[in-house]
Amino acid sequence: MADRVRFGPAGNPLDFKGPTVEAPIYVKEEGLDAYEYQAVRGVRIKEDAAKELGKNAKENDVYVSLHGPYYINLASDKKDTYKKSKERLLESMRAAMWMGAKKVVFHPGYYGEKSPEEALKMCIEALKEVVELAKNEGIRGVFLAPETTGKPSQLGSLDEILTMCEEVEMVYPTIDWAHIHAREQGLIKGIKEYEKILSEIEKRLGSDVLKDLHCHFTKVEFTDKGEKTHRLLSEKEFGPPFEPLAEIIVEWDLKPVIISESPTLDRDAINMKKIYERISKKIKEKPVKKGRKRRT
Repeated sequence: MADRVRFGPAGNPLDFKGPTVEAPIYVKEEGLDAYEYQAVRGVRIKEDAAKELGKNAKENDVYVSLHGPYYINLASDKKDTYKKSKERLLESMRAAMWMGAKKVVFHPGYYGEKSPEEALKMCIEALKEVVELAKNEGIRGVFLAPETTGKPSQLGSLDEILTMCEEVEMVYPTIDWAHIHAREQGLIKGIKEYEKILSEIEKRLGSDVLKDLHCHFTKVEFTDKGEKTHRLLSEKEFGPPFEPLAEIIVEWDLKPVIISESPTLDRDAINMKKIYERISKKIKEKPVKKGRKRRT
């Protein structure tokens, strides 16, 4: 269970010039306390380097997660792609264990010519295989965290991600708010939409999972085909809005890890932390609004 709300970047901070193993030290110096290592082009980090990164993270109280390769498609008709996708997930779990990362974030795949139901079933079977292989190898303390995806062509609607978590042990959701917003054509306007999504997660996976969510956040530009490009937190014309999410996090006493995928990475992670702290102070100094229930 997370001890507090944590913020950090997806990858190395913009102005950081040192070796990646020292990134958690820099993150801590910025006042952040989470870091998502990017293995999106393949798991290339060696065991010694991964352990050094993990040591630096632990000493600086920085929560580490790992984003697995983009080249994963657990619903592929190509046997080689399907096989290699499972291998890449296992490699990601191995590296995550070395560096003390709790969750391996990944995009599950694409529907292709399959129906969503067929693609989901195939993905669930693959995840069960990967979990079994990980257990047999002695990988411990690492969980798979499939991410809500930003395009209707991708496997990874909120319902599908929650179903994966219900069906497979060692699987927990990554809630990418920008992806949900883009996939659903600008769904998230404010508190009501956030509450509906968070309530669904709690209903299906329980309050412990809700309280300990792993999240990605950025503003996003989208088309009728879904996600187009990430935008800055300061760009008011794009959604989803962060302030209502921060308000619910405070009122419901949630402790998520929030990874910034903004083009400015750590800078917007710092901005989100400041917004959260301002809203937290404001809410806690005021009585509960009539008709609203504050969770503790």
